[in-house]
Amino acid sequence: MLQLVLPDKFVAGPRFVLPFLEAVLLFSLLVTTRRAVFTQSSLRRVNSFTLIVFIGLANIYALQRLAHTLLIGGRVSDGHSLILTAMNIFFTNIIIFGLLYWEIDGGGPARRTVKNLRSRDLSYPQMQNPELAPIDWTPNFLDYLYVSLTNATAFSPTDTMPLTVIAKILMGTQSLVSLATIALVASRAVNILK
Repeated sequence: MLQLVLPDKFVAGPRFVLPFLEAVLLFSLLVTTRRAVFTQSSLRRVNSFTLIVFIGLANIYALQRLAHTLLIGGRVSDGHSLILTAMNIFFTNIIIFGLLYWEIDGGGPARRTVKNLRSRDLSYPQMQNPELAPIDWTPNFLDYLYVSLTNATAFSPTDTMPLTVIAKILMGTQSLVSLATIALVASRAVNILK
């Protein structure tokens, strides 16, 4: 829904189409899964991935339009709007990848509840050194959001390492989107503000 505050030239299609489609996907996500089987529903997982990918692609589109405006489109005179757009893209990037890490790690939230789960996509320090956390410690959504934040700001994993190819691809993609947003867009905006 952060697309609602983007300037029109950075939104794919008419202003309310994308948020409307996201709301429809979110509603279908809520309707297709009963509360008792929330984490175990394969339909919920498909809807969740669809929603996350849809918003992620819209965010990458906004970044592409912003880069096009800066590099090819000519003059940009409104530095404040540019900074706000870059911040919107950057924070949406963090949220989207936090959700993706939460959905992929160990097969998703339902599979992570299984004791002695061996197949993980991310390795947290608490898993490597059991003295750092209780024996039954498992990451929650805020842990995945933290991984996303640190990966977006450092352009690389910090304390949590990717173990699988998909986790490495996601972390690399997130780093590239963050780098493009910060290096290209924010640096240009700072020059405009002077």
